[in-house]
Amino acid sequence: MSTEIQDDYCVLMWLDSQEPGPVGVDILQGSVAGACIPAPGREGPNEDCTFAASYGPDAIVLAVADGAGGMPAGHRASSTAMQALSDSLHDSRKESLLLRTAVLNGIEAAHQSVLDLANGSATTLTIVAVDQDSFRSYHVGDSAALIVGQRGKVKLETIPHSPVGFAVEAGFLDASEALFHEHRHLVSNFIGDSEMRIEVGKTQVLAKKDTVLVASDGLFDNLHQQEIVDIIRSGPLSESAAQLSALARQRMIEPQPEDPSKPDDLSLLLFRLA
Repeated sequence: MSTEIQDDYCVLMWLDSQEPGPVGVDILQGSVAGACIPAPGREGPNEDCTFAASYGPDAIVLAVADGAGGMPAGHRASSTAMQALSDSLHDSRKESLLLRTAVLNGIEAAHQSVLDLANGSATTLTIVAVDQDSFRSYHVGDSAALIVGQRGKVKLETIPHSPVGFAVEAGFLDASEALFHEHRHLVSNFIGDSEMRIEVGKTQVLAKKDTVLVASDGLFDNLHQQEIVDIIRSGPLSESAAQLSALARQRMIEPQPEDPSKPDDLSLLLFRLA
């Protein structure tokens, strides 16, 4: 984990394949917890990267990137994208750009940086930007964001950019069936793809006890949504991060017929206002 301050821009948390498990930090607006762990038995680097940074005194940007499996240098793609996002946000803060503009510029910078690698690599990128008591999501690919109230109400659930994700959204496929679908791993939108598109959510109100989750598909492919909601809706965020990581990893190692199981890298960030 890293905490770095440049001018009034603070990188609160940067997790990658070297981080052993869940960690947490308190910040001015609230608290952040995260985890980034490799798939069971993986010999190469974790292809995920997880990043949280302040944007002035009242805003925070949470991001997860998942290097595309089966493509060259997935870890390099995700870490390159995150570095470009971080650098762009830092520059935007110095120029006093609006948060929405800063995030969109950061995504475009991440996209160009992965294209510049010129090695065929790609990555997902999902962001939630919180500004005082409001939030907005931005995503490319199937890493997802979920925002849950203290009583378990889901305020935001991003749609995975995949045939299965679109089928669920259109009502052609049940969410529980989608967890076991043979084509669930197929993704139709990437940072580093020439046809990349950014999906921007609408601005919504964030209550003080709402919990923000941003995570790679290593989480959502191994847990039922209700399980995730029950774990994150209340209690210390660091404990929630640990529970999510442990349960997902158990599913990967010891598959059961009634539960989803897909060995994969797993990365997540949790945030809650103070």
